[in-house]
Amino acid sequence: MPEHPDYPRILAVFNESTGPLRARDICEALDHELLPKNIEGTRAKLKRLVKLDLLSEDDVGSFATKQ
Repeated sequence: MPEHPDYPRILAVFNESTGPLRARDICEALDHELLPKNIEGTRAKLKRLVKLDLLSEDDVGSFATKQ
């Protein structure tokens, strides 16, 4: 597991979710301000978790836990 402190928090949000989430949803769940830099940073982390095979990107910008 990568050592970024947000990764476990992001995965915890997905564990409580019933469907796909967008970067904006994750920002809201983690109480980050909804600023473009925060949303883009979160999107980059989500894409990294996809590459690590922990999440899937079903539609562009729509992420879900691996089935």
